[in-house]
Amino acid sequence: MNFEYTETQKMIAESIRDFAEVHIRPFIMEWDEAQIFPVELFKKLGEMGFMGVLVPEELGGSGLGYHEYITVIEEISKVDSSIGLSVAAHNSLCTNHILTFANDEQKKKWIPKLATGEWIGAWGLTEHNTGSDAGGMNSTAVKQGDNWVLNGAKNFITHAITGNVAVVIARTGEKGDSRGMTAFVVEKGTPGFSSGKKENKLGMRASETAELIFDSCVVPDANRLGEVGEGFIQAMKVLDGGRISIGALSLGIAKGAYEAALKYSKERHQFGKPISDFQAIGFKLADMATEIEASELLLHKAAYLKNNHKPVTKLGAMAKMYASEVCVKVSTDAIQIHGGYGYTKDFPVEKFYRDSKLCTIGEGTTEIQKLVISRNILKE
Repeated sequence: MNFEYTETQKMIAESIRDFAEVHIRPFIMEWDEAQIFPVELFKKLGEMGFMGVLVPEELGGSGLGYHEYITVIEEISKVDSSIGLSVAAHNSLCTNHILTFANDEQKKKWIPKLATGEWIGAWGLTEHNTGSDAGGMNSTAVKQGDNWVLNGAKNFITHAITGNVAVVIARTGEKGDSRGMTAFVVEKGTPGFSSGKKENKLGMRASETAELIFDSCVVPDANRLGEVGEGFIQAMKVLDGGRISIGALSLGIAKGAYEAALKYSKERHQFGKPISDFQAIGFKLADMATEIEASELLLHKAAYLKNNHKPVTKLGAMAKMYASEVCVKVSTDAIQIHGGYGYTKDFPVEKFYRDSKLCTIGEGTTEIQKLVISRNILKE
């Protein structure tokens, strides 16, 4: 096994670092405090190929794999995880769903615009009062001639307001039937399709989160992805990649918080020496570094499986669960190392701390990941 980053990964990391210093870092707190979703930034990221990382070059993408994708999300998230979250949701959910399950005509219609950042994508599965119980969704799609009429709402949707297109899972059969849901692509401007309340969040505040609302929204059958009744099954496969995305997001947050804490511990002096010389601080840094390394290895093993079309559900859930728990722990310890200063907005660890908690919730909670893992190991 080769544990070295490839030249492509190194180039990607360097490119993002340079980009982030100019286009992201100066605006982090402005975007965070005002909950600004910087649309033009994503256009620039699209020009660099980071909005279509996994998309083949013939469809306008970068044609890269999951190792490179992890590098993209990780490096962006080390600077601002809100931006990392939006890049992850766009790539792994909306764009990847269409790329994986659309026919050739549908791919040519939507993928190039998404891959280049001309369009921003949303993905709608979660609803009020259902959460992880997707089978209990209330949103419906009823066939009328060559069209489908959608009614209902989705919540906690990334890019629900700004997104140009959304992949939406709606119930076309009986509630609770895993083969009773179907996926549709709905474009912004479609009559009956609107966005609702924007959430005022604890963290990830520059990543837009709101409702998608469907009120007798008519969608042509040509916008249906795959066969009727395949929506839930498709969504579960998409979430296998989504877990890797959130794991990479978690890894970026953990690395960002750790690097800030390490730097501060060398600069802050107490009792005539840097606090990094004190064993209590050194042990914290040792734990942080070890857990980050373990997270990275798990993620890249999952990426290897994904790239080679091997079953990834178990490893993806393990990587997501572990990395997300580590990023919360590391950002908490980073605050502790900073002491009172870590509790202020003058230092970056305060934001990493707020942002980290979403990682244990998004794409399924820690408890859901444990359920996925346990079901898989019991089948072995």
